Formats: sequence, structure tokens, C-alpha cells
Amino acid sequence: MTDLSATTDVTDRPSGAAESGVQDRIRDYLDRTAPETPCLVVDLAAVRRNYQALRSALPDARICYAVKANPAPEVVATLAALGSSFDVASPGEIDLCLAQGASPESISYGNTIKKPRDIARAHRLGVRLFVTDSEADLLNIAESAPGSQVFCRVLVDNKGSRTPFGRKFGCTPQTAVRLLRRAAELGLDPYGVSFHIGSQQLDPSAWEHGIRAAREVFDGLAEHGVTPRMVNLGGGLPASYTESAPPLGDYAEHIERALDRHFGARRPELLIEPGRQVVGDAGVLRTEVVLVTASAGDDRRWVYLDVGRYNGLAETEGEAITYRLRTSRDGDECGPVVLAGPTCDGDDVLYQHTRYDLPLTLRGGDRVDLLSAGAYTASYSSVCFNGIAPLPTHCIDGDELA
Repeated sequence: MTDLSATTDVTDRPSGAAESGVQDRIRDYLDRTAPETPCLVVDLAAVRRNYQALRSALPDARICYAVKANPAPEVVATLAALGSSFDVASPGEIDLCLAQGASPESISYGNTIKKPRDIARAHRLGVRLFVTDSEADLLNIAESAPGSQVFCRVLVDNKGSRTPFGRKFGCTPQTAVRLLRRAAELGLDPYGVSFHIGSQQLDPSAWEHGIRAAREVFDGLAEHGVTPRMVNLGGGLPASYTESAPPLGDYAEHIERALDRHFGARRPELLIEPGRQVVGDAGVLRTEVVLVTASAGDDRRWVYLDVGRYNGLAETEGEAITYRLRTSRDGDECGPVVLAGPTCDGDDVLYQHTRYDLPLTLRGGDRVDLLSAGAYTASYSSVCFNGIAPLPTHCIDGDELA
């Protein structure tokens, strides 16, 4: 694997034996079948292994896979067969999950921004669990999904996340108390509290903020005779990019300690909404070098790939996610590069502040693999910007190939 050094706080993260096995299986598939690039390949055996690792780390939590991370039907079907629940953001994702074997009872409509007709359609399909963070949305749920369970999302600190959510979602704990009291008055079931500490969260202690806020909401509701039962821990568990992240066990340990500290023996039901942790390390994105050119301003070459920010690499915006790379010329002498996408858009530049060194022999037609690219790539690609088709996904099953 090509070494990546950095001018910022980015360092290599060596892959473990299991992850290396995934990469080798995917590379073998890509080399044998030579699909048109760019494309994403996902190993379903790795998806199963990652899901089961989380099940072992947090055995009391109901796992609701965040479908937006990778909505490939094969991925959803694999997780449904394992008994996973699903966090969805739209009727389209509900339809996908039901078509791949999920039951309506396993689906959590986890988007706080939804139309009344979409709520009503979800309810007709059997979905009974909805998130909210505003009175307007709560009234829509009461009208369009009567009697459903609702949980309220609170706004928490996203420090430590590579892709924080800002202030778009969530409310204060005080507002959550008011909304869940109102939910009870409207005939809904005030089921619990959720939070999200940001995607690719590198601080295992970050869940402390949300669990403490949930306890505050529980206590506030108890004063009014309302008894919530659930805490949704959200997502945020990381995949393996260039920046080192703690092991899954560290996250589980911090979460368990925070629950003990704030809830003690009165443990709530738990939900968790992993996306990146389940599918990120299960995927490799293969791309082709289009051109290598000299820079007009410094000694770095510009390497243009046939994938960019608009057809799969949206998470390189702000260089928030820095993928590990492997090339068809690994082992040759390397030099610094700027990496850019193929479109006629000046913003389609992937990395110019994070230092990447790639082989000096790299030429148009060579292959570059982006490792741990199974999450938020194909699902982020545009429909037809610059006439480029959405990023295709191929699924293999390493257990069947073994």
C-alpha cells in the first residue's frame, strides 16, 4: 500500500489482517473481471463481520443500520438476514428495506425533516417508530401516524467528528421535554431520546454528552409523570482512513461507563445507528488515472482521476475524509501530488492541503484504489453531472469465495 505522509495531523493507519483480506479479495475480483471504472466493490462477508462485531461489543443495543451509508440492495438484504433493524430517511429507503426482507417493525424513520404524506405512507406500510425535534413535525406525526412511538433528537457537541452536523438537527433538552409531553397529550407514545455526536467520531468519550442530555430529558419528563424508555445512541462509529481511530471496544467501554454513570440500574432500552462502521471498511473504490500534468505553481503533479466529488467522493469536501490509496505502480519512487476529479468544475479537487505521495511513474490508464470506501460514496454520487453516470456498486461474498 502506498505510504501517505501529511502536512496536517494525518497519519497512516495500518490495516489489520481481516481488513487486508477484504482488500485482497476485492482486488482479485477487480483484476479478474476488469469492470468499467469508476466502481465500488463491497464484500458482504465483511459487512456481516462488522455487524456481528458491533453486536458483540454492545449486546444490549438494537442495531438500526443507517441505510444512507450504502443502500445497495445486497447490503440491506444481508443485514436483514442477520436480524438488523434499519434507520431510514425517506419512503424510498423504506421501500428498499421492505423489498429486501426487512419487517416494518424493524424500521425507524430517523429523519426529522419529512412531509406529512411521507409520514402517512410510512404508517400505512407498518412503520411505527418516528423521530422528531420540532412541534411542527410532531403535529404532522400525530395527524398522519396516530399512536406511533416517537423519540426526540437533542442537539449535542460534535467535537471530535470529521463530519459534524452543525445545528441542522436536534433541540435543547428542555425543548425535548416539552415535545415529548406534548406527544403524550396527542396520543403518541413518548418512547425516548436520540442524539448524534457526528460522523467519523474519533473520540470514544463523545457519547458522554448525549447520554448526559438524555438523562436530563428523562428526569424532566419524570417530573410530569411521563416515562420514556429508550436512548438512541445515533451513529458516528468510524471506518479506517488515514487518520487513526480507536478500536471498537474503546467506544463500547466509554458508552457503557456513561450509561452506568447517568442511568445506573435504571438502564433504558438502547438503539444505535451505525453506517460507516458496518460498510466503510467492506468496500474498495477503483478508479482510473485520466491525466497526470505538471503544476503551474509548485513542484506537485496534478493527478486527475475518473472519480471526483460529484460521482462518489463528496466526503473529500474540506478534505474531511482522507482515503488510503493503492496504485498499480506501488513500489516505484514517489513524489507529491494534488488529486482532482474529472469534471468541468473548479471545486472538483480532492486533496491539495493533505499531502499525498504517489509513484512518479503514474500515467493515464493506471489504476488507483481508494480503500475503506464502502460508506457514503455510491450513495452520494450525482445522477448525471457532466453526463457522468452514478457510481455503480458490485457486491461479492468473501465467505462464498473462501
